[in-house]
Amino acid sequence: MLKKIPSILSPELLKILMEMGHGDEIVISDGNFPAASMAQRLVRLDGHGVPEVLEAILELMPLDVYTDEPVGLMEVVKGDTYVPEIWDTYKAIIKEKEGDKKICYEERFAFYERAKKAYAVVATGETSLYANIILKKGVVV
Repeated sequence: MLKKIPSILSPELLKILMEMGHGDEIVISDGNFPAASMAQRLVRLDGHGVPEVLEAILELMPLDVYTDEPVGLMEVVKGDTYVPEIWDTYKAIIKEKEGDKKICYEERFAFYERAKKAYAVVATGETSLYANIILKKGVVV
């Protein structure tokens, strides 16, 4: 154990966060996301939800201030009536940790293509639908 490091972050995930450079992206995925087939590097955090993983990652990783939208969400598929209330939780966590940040909403398959290019995917056991989120790493100043 280390001081000030959230215990939910595994040694493997800490290594990945340290390896990532400015502009690299990380996906935190829900339990329905095809994480294994999308990931260049896969970290499993089954049994945890996306909000707690998001909060822990943002404790250490800055979001990119040199881009308009350092956060990406998978938009609801056209015709689906589901309302992803978890997004409000994400917005509150992001605001608390990083201030007001713009979020882009991407069509499902565009989100998948972006996820394939991400540095890593963190697979969680999150059961909420449309709970996937992409974070673009910034710089420490």
